[in-house]
Amino acid sequence: MTHTIILVGPRASGKTTVGKMLAARLNRHFIDTDDVVQKKTNKTIAQIVDEQGWERFREIESQILKEVMLSDAVVATGGGMVISEKNRHQMKNNGIVFYLATSAETVVARLKSNPAVSQRPSLTGLSITEEITGIIEERDPLYLESAHYVIDANDANKDKAEVLQQIYAICVPL
Repeated sequence: MTHTIILVGPRASGKTTVGKMLAARLNRHFIDTDDVVQKKTNKTIAQIVDEQGWERFREIESQILKEVMLSDAVVATGGGMVISEKNRHQMKNNGIVFYLATSAETVVARLKSNPAVSQRPSLTGLSITEEITGIIEERDPLYLESAHYVIDANDANKDKAEVLQQIYAICVPL
């Protein structure tokens, strides 16, 4: 039996990069839920939020999750996918969930080194460091609740190839 492999964690934790590498290695499709939202709505996430608000974006995101859970793909979720209890339950019960645990310092450094990654609108209006720190503190318990496995994805401890290898070693027997 194949399982949907789901990667959760804050933005810039490596979900998309590692997810693409993992999908290629496992010969599976790769799906990024943020990309699917943008393709289906023909709008950027920032446009959706500006025009319809965060609540509507989260509804669209949840619908996309429901659709991709029917595949045996590797799925990278948006950082806030875990906010919904329904989403957490769906992922945990219908897939294998890996939490790419990343410190606020690592996320901020990655966002500053790759501005395209930070195209998600601000949630709080705070500085990027204050916002990321608050978001990770708030969501860490939700990521942990969702996850079957926690992978340390900090640059200081692991590069992407090591993160990939750790996840791959768990996935091969599945």
